[in-house]
Amino acid sequence: MTTQQLCLPTVYLNGNFLPIEEAKISPLDRGFIFGDGVYEVIPFYAGRGLRMREHLRRLQRSMNELAIENPYAIEHWESTITALIERNGGGNVGVYIQVTRGVAKRDFPPPKGLTQTVFMMVNPLATPKPEIYAKGISCISLDDNRWLKCHIKSVALLGAVLLKHESNQGGFDEAVLFRDGYLTESSASNIAAVKSGIILCPPMDNLILPGITYELMIELARKNSMPLEIRRVARKEVKKADELWIMSSTKEVAPIVLLDDKPIGTGQPGPVFKQMYQHFQDYKRSLSAVSAAAE
Repeated sequence: MTTQQLCLPTVYLNGNFLPIEEAKISPLDRGFIFGDGVYEVIPFYAGRGLRMREHLRRLQRSMNELAIENPYAIEHWESTITALIERNGGGNVGVYIQVTRGVAKRDFPPPKGLTQTVFMMVNPLATPKPEIYAKGISCISLDDNRWLKCHIKSVALLGAVLLKHESNQGGFDEAVLFRDGYLTESSASNIAAVKSGIILCPPMDNLILPGITYELMIELARKNSMPLEIRRVARKEVKKADELWIMSSTKEVAPIVLLDDKPIGTGQPGPVFKQMYQHFQDYKRSLSAVSAAAE
């Protein structure tokens, strides 16, 4: 292996670890042609995955929805991910996983017997800067015009890309999406509101992605006796909310302080968010402590 190869990020493709510049995928791959595939992003803190098994189970559910056979057992996924992180130097990273149906002649009906394409890469974990938690972000309200199977973590993300682009073009950090007058999520994250101290959470149906961080937030709220309701949340409730949060594997839990150029609550991160932020950081520290003890 040359010095140049050692400097390149190592990726995983179809059973092989190799420098990213050597990774080649056929242009006839159905992931490229049709977006016929699924993906996951798993955050790791000091080598410890944040709910890795939950992410891998969601990957399985997404494949089930598309009738793509899972090429690996969960233990194989875990060992391969661990090896990939080690080959990239460890640390706080996000592991991107993509599985497509495979390579075939371009035709809409999925052929039988294809070999799945499996790709993984590791990136530095780009969690929000501290000022995001201290000052919050701004969002715009948009109609959720994506498809009706948002619970599948599909690589076909054009709807989300366009919504994110529209929000950024307007000078906003993100979009808060509504379908038929009710809150769904953002272009790439889950959303929760707070009113009178109660955390209001849209149900995890086909209209939103069942976020791993979203599920963790709900678990932490219940564990710490924070009032919470899982139900449909009307647009007018969001507009009058005391607090609004966004959450994902890379954003963790962050406050939204402006919606459509109008303040949410006081226009500052609220007290319920600050409680949840502390619970989330405590949870992350517990992961690091387990990792250190294992060493």
